[in-house]
Amino acid sequence: MQELLKRQKGLHRTVLIVDDEFIEREILGAMLEDEYTIIYADDGELALDLIKKNRLTLSLIILDLHMPKLDGYDLLEILHSDNELRRIPAIVLTSEKGAEVKSLKLGAADFITKPYDVPDVIRARVQRSIELAEDSVIIHETERDALTGLFNKEFFFEYGKRLDHQNNNMPMDAVVLDINRFHIVNELYGKSYGDLILKKVGSAIHDIVRETGGLACRSGSNRFYIYLPSDLDLDVLIPVYIDNIDKAMGDKKISVRIGIYMDDGSGTDMEHRFDCANLACGKLRSSYTSCYDFYSAELHEKELHHEHLINDMDRALAEKQFKVYFQPKYNIQGDRPVLVSAEALVRWFHPEFGMVSPGEFISLFESNGLIQKLDRYVWSEAAAQIRRWKDEFDFLLPVSVNVSRVDIFDPELNDVLKDITSSNGLDTKDLLLEITESAYTDSTNSKEITQKVTSLRNMGFKIEMDDFGCGYSSLNMLTSLPIDALKLDMKFIRNICNNKKNFKLVGIMVEIARLLEVPVIAEGVETKEQMEMLKSIGCDVIQGYYFSKPVPADDFNRLITAEKEALVKQL
Repeated sequence: MQELLKRQKGLHRTVLIVDDEFIEREILGAMLEDEYTIIYADDGELALDLIKKNRLTLSLIILDLHMPKLDGYDLLEILHSDNELRRIPAIVLTSEKGAEVKSLKLGAADFITKPYDVPDVIRARVQRSIELAEDSVIIHETERDALTGLFNKEFFFEYGKRLDHQNNNMPMDAVVLDINRFHIVNELYGKSYGDLILKKVGSAIHDIVRETGGLACRSGSNRFYIYLPSDLDLDVLIPVYIDNIDKAMGDKKISVRIGIYMDDGSGTDMEHRFDCANLACGKLRSSYTSCYDFYSAELHEKELHHEHLINDMDRALAEKQFKVYFQPKYNIQGDRPVLVSAEALVRWFHPEFGMVSPGEFISLFESNGLIQKLDRYVWSEAAAQIRRWKDEFDFLLPVSVNVSRVDIFDPELNDVLKDITSSNGLDTKDLLLEITESAYTDSTNSKEITQKVTSLRNMGFKIEMDDFGCGYSSLNMLTSLPIDALKLDMKFIRNICNNKKNFKLVGIMVEIARLLEVPVIAEGVETKEQMEMLKSIGCDVIQGYYFSKPVPADDFNRLITAEKEALVKQL
């Protein structure tokens, strides 16, 4: 089929004959005009102009070396140095044997000797040169990313392995480059601007490869792989590369992060090196202090540990290794603090590792989607405990549970939450749902999230915006968000007694809540002084070690007993 298409396209191929001798041009033209469209130039300057104008349709250049204004050697050099024009093959007209070597080095595809050979031989040389060039273009387009001109991922690894084999496994380093928050760039400025940024990054990576003799590819929408010889001092060069890429992008709002795997002589394969570099790159996702990092043995051990935790999760759920703890929330706007609700917090008691920090496994499960399983487990355990407290103490205590971003996009979320509450004989208002501010303000999905949360409120669930002040919501956005309470992040509470600016900032947040007509919850309250200051500015509810650390349900019973006794005394 490919050959048939080539024959069908033959009549539309264009050949440029460049020679200052009129008769020579006409003789060649007469030999080829039955099969090709022929255009002529009698000097190098005119030829270059015609080549540029016809660069998309020109199939071949037949070029005399000795011409006025711009000779054939100079023209070959210009063509060879231009990425777009070098794809057009050039056959050189010469009667000098010595000229052939020089022409080959400048990129000539073939030769036609003077005086001219029989027409059939010349036509065969022309046809063969065109077909080889077209095949080369087809291969190039297959193996290259159309936008950046870098290898695609499959060919990159194929050539990389071949390079390793040919160079007797010469030490090579793996570098992974990501453009930070690239989806936001496309969302805010459009795909065409995003494509322009990718082209500029690709061009800067081309420069790196040319300077170092490495390989590079675009492996994803905004991810690039670079394979470099290990004799480079990457500690020094990576900051230079980043600076050059930043300059190439020309947009200070866009940045990159880079993960590097340095060849340690262990003989690990190319794919694994890039897996390691990817891990180092991913570690920087939430970093604001560094834009590059090296893979290390410590990172490797951490990776193995995380993989162990992931593999153990289902068993841990089945064996109830996860324990739900509860931390009380007290309303402080009265004569005495009143127990009004609690927050469910999960702890993992691993049979091998002991107590695993929530800060470790929560973020791990969020990154791979497993958080959905854990959340459903916590919701069920929390709802069952609300029911037990109601039956044992005749005391209904609402409990707040975390709803992750992964949960929100689950089409079954509403039904799952409804089933959990109804199966435990609870109203939907008894299970409070905490959703972070950053989830609401995700620019790519904020409308969908708002719609989902609104549907939950319509079912009767109460929504608490968690970590308020850490996201990027505008005052205008806040007025339209579906929320029933604002929960201040503990980092704002930590220094309110020693830092006037912090205290004023918390006061502003309380005023915002008043504007929205929702209560304010402050978490991380540890001292009486903090509690009294929060009460003085109108904070409604507090949570923290001042009243109690998170405790198991059995230990929480004493707090319920104390609250009931206080209620009896009031009567």
